[in-house]
Amino acid sequence: MKIDIGKYQIEFSNEFNYKKGSSENEFEFENYYSDEEEYQFSTQIGIKLYEEENLISSAIICSSGGASGIHQTSQIINEDKIVICCSNQIFNLSIPNLNLRWNTKADEATCFEIFQINKDFIIHGELEISRLSKEGEIIWQRSGADIFTTLESKRDDFKLTDNYIFVTDWENRKYQFDFDGNEIKI
Repeated sequence: MKIDIGKYQIEFSNEFNYKKGSSENEFEFENYYSDEEEYQFSTQIGIKLYEEENLISSAIICSSGGASGIHQTSQIINEDKIVICCSNQIFNLSIPNLNLRWNTKADEATCFEIFQINKDFIIHGELEISRLSKEGEIIWQRSGADIFTTLESKRDDFKLTDNYIFVTDWENRKYQFDFDGNEIKI
């Protein structure tokens, strides 16, 4: 996946076979960030940052929770940062040098999606819906009776409106939370 942001181009890749320090790696990333050392990670995401087709920095982020991937709502990018889901963690990397600003475990299993509201972040996790501050601190977390996804994985199983968060669990129970984390009865 490639994304243009201002004068930069950012390339994301799943790095299933990457091993830190191995001579068998196809590419050696400049920065390496993980939630644990010496562990078989379920998710490893490579990030390369280019300016005018010249590679200027690279990083790999790794986490040992449930597996996740790269898609349209797995990251938020602006002129000075990338905030990205990687397994059960959220990583915040600076642009252009891809230095780690913070990482936070935002779900016990997997973080599916991330959205920005004001300066904070809403995380759609497998077990929890979370709100993180811009510094990566957990403001609140809410869980349901089952996991926050459905067998059909419909696009409207999780959505943000101007006033609330709507989510459906595995048993098709519906939840609404306001942006302060309070459940709104449906």
